[in-house]
Amino acid sequence: MLNTDQARDRAADIVSRATAAGADAADAVYAADTALDVSVRLGALEDVGRSESAELGLRVFVGKRTASVSTSDLSQDALAALVERAIAMAREAPEDEWAGLAPADRLLHGAPPQLDLDDGGEVEPAQLKAAALEAEDAARAVPGVTNSEGGGASASRSIWALATSHGFAAAYAATGYGISASLLAGEGGQMVRDYDHHGARHRNRLMSPAEIGRGAGERTVARVNPGTIKSGTMPIVFDPRVGSSMLSHLIGAISGSSIARKTSFLLDALGTRVFADGVTISDDPHRPHGLRSRPFDGEGLPVSPTEFVRDGVLETWLLDSASARQLGLEPTGHAARGIGGNPGVATSNLFMAAGHVPVATLIGDIADGIYVTEMLGGGANGVTGDYSRGAAGFRIEGGEITTPVAEFTIAGNVKDMFLALTPANDLEFRYGSNVPTLRIDGMTVAGA
Repeated sequence: MLNTDQARDRAADIVSRATAAGADAADAVYAADTALDVSVRLGALEDVGRSESAELGLRVFVGKRTASVSTSDLSQDALAALVERAIAMAREAPEDEWAGLAPADRLLHGAPPQLDLDDGGEVEPAQLKAAALEAEDAARAVPGVTNSEGGGASASRSIWALATSHGFAAAYAATGYGISASLLAGEGGQMVRDYDHHGARHRNRLMSPAEIGRGAGERTVARVNPGTIKSGTMPIVFDPRVGSSMLSHLIGAISGSSIARKTSFLLDALGTRVFADGVTISDDPHRPHGLRSRPFDGEGLPVSPTEFVRDGVLETWLLDSASARQLGLEPTGHAARGIGGNPGVATSNLFMAAGHVPVATLIGDIADGIYVTEMLGGGANGVTGDYSRGAAGFRIEGGEITTPVAEFTIAGNVKDMFLALTPANDLEFRYGSNVPTLRIDGMTVAGA
């Protein structure tokens, strides 16, 4: 795999070729990765997988016409053909008045910030096998576990480079490690499943395999013999592992494309209260060794910590250059690029700030409610905000989490849910998007 300087130069070279061949402007992405995965089941090695890939994507502009092409063949002949094909396609494409590169005066200048995303380590398959076995062994040792879907461990390293014809060229590397375990408990038709996993940029920041395994086993056993619940309106408390889905509904609603197309339930909400007092939702691309940290966005703009919601008030849209032009605004540094196509928008290390109450206090006055640990299917209507999802979890009775329940649906409207949401004080930065335990009163439950 190329190093970061070579990856940057590879992207810059194809851009130079494109402009020399007649493109008015161009940008290119080079992405490469290597990955190693090991899985075990019932104490025996089940699979070892290794993959390597390298791709280059080119986007060219001829006036207001644009086209994107990509290839995994990086030979000189293939790259020459790629440039020729991209320009020919662009000349036949319809005009797009919003198309174009990011504003030149907004590009990141100087060295990108160093975010400590690459630990430089190399891991042997035997080390990953040992970690996967340790995780599964710890999980199977939990009383009540009846079977295993396996343990897994992985390691990867990736490089991402971006170059544009108006002066940007940079690249960065990142490593990633993961451990997981998935278990079964109960018998026959009453069998239940659960899992645990953890990922980190640095191997020495991973939770121990034994801790992951025990967590998976305990989660699984706790769900045995779930009951049903009667339909009604009641408070719902979301475990942090599933509560982060609330953030995805917000991000979809404030993305520039949704606003420009007028397909968002928050279309007229900028500068207004959309969450309860005290709720703050932020994005931090500069978090050292963060799972989604990045030194620049998908168009070469600098990135910085942003508060999307401050004390309940919506402060900004998420805009790439195209949606910003369409709305008469400035891009916000949230563009995201794949190998092919035009940029969209994406967050980095997204999180809801911790509240002020412990979890025990958050649920302490709930006489009859549900603690949700799993959600299935469904989601929110992006235009209306109507929300409905299948769920499983535990009863809350007299302020205490009690017995498991399953096969019910929770419903409401996301706008009302946001305003009724209360965060606990137990925020942990474990995933790409993180929230504390969340309580939403007045949701509709459809059960047995």
